[in-house]
Amino acid sequence: MDVIQTSGGNLEVTFVGHGSLVFSCQGTVVHVDPWSQLADYTKLPKADLVLVTHEHRDHLDPAAIEAVRKPDTLVVVNAASAAQVPGSRVMGNGDVRTLQGLKVEAVPAYNIVHLRAEGQPYHPRGSGNGYVVTFGDQRVYVAGDTENIPEMKDLRDIACAFLPMNLPYTMTPEMVADAARTLAPRILYPYHYGETDPALLVALLEGAGIEVRIRDLR
Repeated sequence: MDVIQTSGGNLEVTFVGHGSLVFSCQGTVVHVDPWSQLADYTKLPKADLVLVTHEHRDHLDPAAIEAVRKPDTLVVVNAASAAQVPGSRVMGNGDVRTLQGLKVEAVPAYNIVHLRAEGQPYHPRGSGNGYVVTFGDQRVYVAGDTENIPEMKDLRDIACAFLPMNLPYTMTPEMVADAARTLAPRILYPYHYGETDPALLVALLEGAGIEVRIRDLR
């Protein structure tokens, strides 16, 4: 667990693994892409808010969601995930809502370069979400499965960013370094990085003034 100071109290970040995270701030618990393969979610804190980036099985796991769900838990999904999560709320790219006292922005997440054999992107434009969640005065960006897309230039004042680095589905270390320079977060966590060596990213961002924190997020 890492602790990030905010004007609204300490933000505790738990690294479940892969693309799965837990944020806790002043009693509000947010789960991102819970996946049963990584942990026994019945033993983790119940969620006030669940954020699902997209419908791929390692990001959308209805069993894990149910394990952390309470009667008043809000589950936010992209449109393609909604049918698998009864009672969920759909947010699309560009939507901004206040949920459980937190400002939540759904932002684009998609591929431009990396394509399937038939020429279709692994993550098509307009389908999946990244999320920017504001805890106190700290804006935390969880990018979802994406490349270094042009829309990242529109994101401002990102204190902490989680950027994916698993090939061939998301970004190369060079793409993540480019995205990081665009976003200029104070803290960068490469996440969902599979077999990519995160030390490559550290070397690329040497001298950039960004603190790169490596955690077990394969």
